[in-house]
Amino acid sequence: MRVCRPVNQSPKTDVLTPSGKAAPVALKLVVVEGPDHGAELVLSPGTYRIGKEDGNDLVLKDSAVSRLHLSVAVLEGGVRFTDEGSTNGSFCAGMRFSMVEASAGSTVRIGRSVLKLLPQAERAGALKPSSRHSFGKLVGQSLRMREVFALLEKVAASDSDVLVQGETGTGKDLCAQALHAQGRRAKGPLVVFDLAAVAPTLIESELFGHVKGAFTGAQGDRDGAFVRAHGGTLFLDEVGELPPELQPRLLRALEQRQVKPLGGNEYRKVDVRVIAATHRSLEAHSTFRRDLFHRLAVVQVELPPLRERPDDIPLLIDNVLEQLGRPASALTPETRAILCDYGWPGNVRELRNVVERVVTLGADAALDATKGAQPGRASLPAGRDLPFKEAKERIVESFERDYLEQLLRKCDWNLSKASREAGIARFYLRQLVKKHGLEKPE
Repeated sequence: MRVCRPVNQSPKTDVLTPSGKAAPVALKLVVVEGPDHGAELVLSPGTYRIGKEDGNDLVLKDSAVSRLHLSVAVLEGGVRFTDEGSTNGSFCAGMRFSMVEASAGSTVRIGRSVLKLLPQAERAGALKPSSRHSFGKLVGQSLRMREVFALLEKVAASDSDVLVQGETGTGKDLCAQALHAQGRRAKGPLVVFDLAAVAPTLIESELFGHVKGAFTGAQGDRDGAFVRAHGGTLFLDEVGELPPELQPRLLRALEQRQVKPLGGNEYRKVDVRVIAATHRSLEAHSTFRRDLFHRLAVVQVELPPLRERPDDIPLLIDNVLEQLGRPASALTPETRAILCDYGWPGNVRELRNVVERVVTLGADAALDATKGAQPGRASLPAGRDLPFKEAKERIVESFERDYLEQLLRKCDWNLSKASREAGIARFYLRQLVKKHGLEKPE
């Protein structure tokens, strides 16, 4: 934290300045503690507003933050924070201020949230990329994946709950398997519970268990996924599908580490590590409780889509061939070129399926699989039979990208204007832009 020096001694009107000169670098403001941990505001010359009211440039869900709490002015020599008459005050280096001049490395606390100024090229708490090209069955040599591996290596040794986020086919299940296998619970059970594969009316019973007579057809006691995972890991796949009425029960189970079966009267203690996964933004999902999100996301792991790490495609192809017991020469250079140029909307899962099909049916299968698809676009490849869920997700991905491209062009890449035009929060819009790897044209 940068040290701030008071200019005068008035308890609420001190103007603070950092002990060093501001570095002339492009900055961003990152929430490093609090309910909105990980949220970012990229700064350019101008003034920004921070608070819990919609319409602010950075909207915080912290109940201790005022509707308009803080303004941030990006000046030629640095950044100036101004408290906008907030109820609970703004603090730098433990001192309440009305105004503070800051630079890279400075931190400010408002409510339960801590905001840190960082160079735009730096990430809060960034780890040194791993030297490994795999973690369990996850494979990659790109910088993005080696950063993921570095985080997973550190997280595996802990017992913290983890939320894995990523598009369909990026390997969220493989991530959970590897965290379990390389953690201290490796000798315990790994119980997989896919909420998208269970009827909503059965989720409560399957997750928490039931006693005899709890409902029609309950002819005996049955342990739920939490109890079956005792001493090991519970993997909640597609946790975003959890019905709102069951979210308080899951939150209690996570906080108390005890569950009560459906129809039962007593709680049962469970010793489990919970790893959850989702392909959607739970923060932006209006029906998903924010307190549950933050309880699940003690550690967040984001798996990048394959279109954002094309350098990994050759390595992944060779890895699939090795698993199939085939030599690298099983694919011609021409076929490899076709596969490397494709956008892979279905990510690594689709790549594996196509490589296996090519090995079985010949090089023409590669052309059939990628025909009519634009790189990076989630169109449905011709001649491919897909489950309803995956087909729907691909169409949604394609719609999101096309909509964002048109919206941003219309608004000249002004995110505040674009968020108002689209009727969505600015923070959520930034998440979508990042998710689809969109960049402002030069």
